[in-house]
Amino acid sequence: MRKRDHNVLTNAASLLICGLLAGVVVAAAAFPAVAMTGLAAKAGSETFGALPKELTVARSPQMTKLLASDGKTVLATMYDENRKDVKLKDISPHMQKSIIAAEDHDFYKHNGVDLNGVARAFVNNQAAGSSRQGASTLTMQYVRLAISYSATHPADVVAATEDTSARKLREMSLALQIDKELSKDEILERYLNIAAFGNGAYGIWAASQVYFNKPPSKLDIQESAMLAGMVKAPTAFDPTTPAGYPEAVGRRDYVIDNMVQIGAITQQEADAAKKIKLVVKGKRTPNGCTQTTTRSWGFFCDYLYRWWLQQETFGATSYDRERRLKSGGYTIISTLDVQAQKAADKAVRKNLGESSKAARMVAAVEPGTGRVRAVAVNRNFKLDDPDDPQNKISSDPKKAKKKIRGNYPNTVNPLITGGPGIAGYQAGSTFKIFTLVAALEKGYPLSYPINAQPVFKSNYPVEFNSPAACPGTNKYCPKNANASMAGMHNMWSGFGFSVNTFFIDLQQRVGAENVVKAAQKLGISFRSSGDALLAANPHQWGAFSLGVSQTTPLELANAYATLGADGKYCEPIPVQEIRGPEGEKLDVANPRCEQRISTEVARAAVDAARCPVGDRSSTTKCGTATAGNVRNIVDAPVAGKSGTTDSEKTSSLVAMTKQYAVAGIMADPDWPQTNQKMGHDTPTGINPAVYETLRDAMKGKERKNFTPPSGKIVLGDQRSIPDVKCASIESAKSRLKGAGFEPVVSSNKVASECPAGTAAGTSPNGRTIKGGVVMIEVSSGKGDSDQGGTATPDRPGGPGGPGNGRPGRPGN
Repeated sequence: MRKRDHNVLTNAASLLICGLLAGVVVAAAAFPAVAMTGLAAKAGSETFGALPKELTVARSPQMTKLLASDGKTVLATMYDENRKDVKLKDISPHMQKSIIAAEDHDFYKHNGVDLNGVARAFVNNQAAGSSRQGASTLTMQYVRLAISYSATHPADVVAATEDTSARKLREMSLALQIDKELSKDEILERYLNIAAFGNGAYGIWAASQVYFNKPPSKLDIQESAMLAGMVKAPTAFDPTTPAGYPEAVGRRDYVIDNMVQIGAITQQEADAAKKIKLVVKGKRTPNGCTQTTTRSWGFFCDYLYRWWLQQETFGATSYDRERRLKSGGYTIISTLDVQAQKAADKAVRKNLGESSKAARMVAAVEPGTGRVRAVAVNRNFKLDDPDDPQNKISSDPKKAKKKIRGNYPNTVNPLITGGPGIAGYQAGSTFKIFTLVAALEKGYPLSYPINAQPVFKSNYPVEFNSPAACPGTNKYCPKNANASMAGMHNMWSGFGFSVNTFFIDLQQRVGAENVVKAAQKLGISFRSSGDALLAANPHQWGAFSLGVSQTTPLELANAYATLGADGKYCEPIPVQEIRGPEGEKLDVANPRCEQRISTEVARAAVDAARCPVGDRSSTTKCGTATAGNVRNIVDAPVAGKSGTTDSEKTSSLVAMTKQYAVAGIMADPDWPQTNQKMGHDTPTGINPAVYETLRDAMKGKERKNFTPPSGKIVLGDQRSIPDVKCASIESAKSRLKGAGFEPVVSSNKVASECPAGTAAGTSPNGRTIKGGVVMIEVSSGKGDSDQGGTATPDRPGGPGGPGNGRPGRPGN
């Protein structure tokens, strides 16, 4: 490289001469007959005084790359312009020399403006029939592109490219400045990173990928020459089109010949390069969530995209944030766990294809961080082509009559994570966990007993004589899924057996407002207007514990994950590291957590939640399990809950280890009032989608146990139960009340040595919680043993389990 001594007077003289010649060149091109008149001189002199003093170069738009949590697996690329800046050392020397051969032979000799070139252009543009020349150096071309990318107004972009002497003079002035401030190699590097190469490729990195599927460091002579030849006219020299291919080959050979002229290659190398048949890939770099590297990962990508638009760190408006995402050159390491995501994708589609009206939706969250490890649904993340629609007619009869198409098999709606138009789905008895948490917070222990009735007449108002009301009243009267659920229950057995009347009774004792508050603390939001109105007036929300509010699989998974993390709530987040274009780390990806539930309450809730899925701790006193096969299938300590809504319009299951909380909901997003029954533990039900996702995500992972609760939260303040054996029923009731218990009389009679009609004993006997319910068993008389005893929850079977298994019934 020549010694670069810039003299102020030399540059000023160059600028003055170029200013005059710029006017001549432009005028000669537009008005050849008057090129040597005062018009040209005036064009140069009038603009000289208004020249900018320096060039402010904004970073050109850069592609953002989205990676999985392993930091290697590419999920998607997002860009306004497909570009990624690279260092000159990472660009093939052939490419460096070919661009000089194509655009500026004297690049390393001039000071940013080629006076000889300007003069040649002046002479050429006066010659009759000659093609016009502009005399732009490679440095001037860079200046023009840099001005365009730095423009803050569309008019500035037009001014940067208009064919006027003012524009030429400005380019010359700034080129002299740039040549003084940067080395030739720095200018060449910037130019190669900013130039357009057609087919959506900006900069040499994108161009080498699009046309040859290789990094720019691997480009050979003929590939480099073809790319260098394209910058003059990317459309005309487009090798991916029938018309452009021969033009591209001709232009390539022209550049190769010029490489010989400047001494970059030998004639022998040129001849060999020109004999190579030009083969291009012509494959545009995928852009956005509809073009993820794995088609089913578009839903996670879309969740990240929507999350990004809500982060003020990236701009004041959603428009600003989107521009930053698509042009900021970020490297985003997402929270997507490839193992868990593949497991979820496989599980939701197993036995239930994309064209099913029923959507199987699953989300997996990491307890303690809020990192979203997987989101999956048996749908394609894809816009349905209106010209060739693949989607079926909507399952909603009203829309079907109008031939409106539904959202299956293709959709870009945020089915799993929620968003505009997607408020969520009813999750049934999975919501009983919130009642349990609220009760524990109020001091009710896990052993708290309630005599669950077959039908519970609550104090909550409903429409008079509606199906949910007690006959002839306006009071809410919930029922159990089957008669065997009635009887004495504590929180372990009531949750494990999913007893509706136990939980509505418990909700009424605790206060619906406290149950709703517990749900909100665990991250449940109320997106629909109806739910929001009831949440603001929870005293009337009698059925809340039965999961009549809408939620999403992601929200539900994170609520249970909060309990699995000992009460530490973490905002669901799709990123674990974000780096800027220079490699700087942004702290916006850090987990956002806070303690919302006490550690002991959370541990107690998880202890009860081990019952429905067939697990138990040293303190657990579980009865029937509604999804009792989950523990053995996952082969790890597990907690969770199943849920079903009326008429089985939705089904749900949550299953959680210490590493993953997986929630699944099955529904028809197009028609919530579907007449299709959503199953549980069937080949097409929700249960396999959840427990198979968790099972496969846990492969190779450590088996960690949940910490059991301790202290009074387990058994409460225990008191001795008075002996009432053989006493009259009234006397027994009086003694129990006097001891601080709530007596109830069993409707069944048991064999006993006591006289018929007297107290045969109590259930429980010995000790129980202060203020708890104690059932008085009524004697049938000596030897009378055919009446059986008080019903207990400790028998096998139950809905959704291996016994009588009716997974779709309310209360599961």
